[in-house]
Amino acid sequence: MSFQLQLTQLDGYCRVNFPAMACVCEILIDTADMALALQLGEQARDETRRIEQKFSRYRGDNLIARINTANGEPVTVDEETAGLIDFAAELWDASEGRFDITSGLLRRVWTFDGSDKLPTQKDIDHLLPRIGWEKVSWQRPQLRMPAGMEIDLGGIGKEYAVDKVFALLQEEFSGALLVNFGGDLRAYGPRSDGSKWQVGVEKVSADQPVEMLAMSQGALTTSGDSQRYLLRDGIRYSHILDPRSGWPVSNAPHAVTVVAPTCVQAGMLSTLALMMGAGAEAFLDEQGIQYWSVR
Repeated sequence: MSFQLQLTQLDGYCRVNFPAMACVCEILIDTADMALALQLGEQARDETRRIEQKFSRYRGDNLIARINTANGEPVTVDEETAGLIDFAAELWDASEGRFDITSGLLRRVWTFDGSDKLPTQKDIDHLLPRIGWEKVSWQRPQLRMPAGMEIDLGGIGKEYAVDKVFALLQEEFSGALLVNFGGDLRAYGPRSDGSKWQVGVEKVSADQPVEMLAMSQGALTTSGDSQRYLLRDGIRYSHILDPRSGWPVSNAPHAVTVVAPTCVQAGMLSTLALMMGAGAEAFLDEQGIQYWSVR
């Protein structure tokens, strides 16, 4: 993938963007100093590239590939990876098994391309014995999985990258910032002119307007099936899968947007809400956070 960086000077601030993590990564920096913005943008790009190369499931030469091809042997991981695995294990427990980083194998039979092509129960049943965090031995820093199982940190990777890039830039720049990776973002402000960053809450259909949110602190993420779904016999199947059954979660909102202090927290809550299906809004109400739910 090309990591070419683009720099644009706007009304009193600079925008830097580059492709990574299957999206456009955008950094808004409250400065008119284009040289400074370019330097910060390069740091953001390099850190994003580091994280993507380290944790992408699509590479054959990184730590995730080594874990997934260990064939039942233990793999010792570094401190950063251990922290992400610890977090994933906490989410698995809190969600009663709904969030499971071993469930990525289900992508072999599910392709959410808007078509009506569903896998057979036989196809799903073939994979289920190789899915389930409870089958994994995790004794920090050693991870051992039965042969044929895999882990996929994609469910938390992009939000983690936003927070890491945000923290890196704050070490170098004390002004207002916004780090936005494909709609998962974290902001700091207000800007030098006293204004807040204007963020659009994602719409899911043409007749629903974008709601503008003024942000100076915190993070926002959106999870939903507006782009990835299947439709058959009038039934819409979300790409949010329940790893316990191998089937999409039923009666979930089309989209959930959450505001929280960090991007990882917001992403965790929006994803877990969708996994609760019909109970999504009740779950979010219990958290005492600002959110939008579209059904």
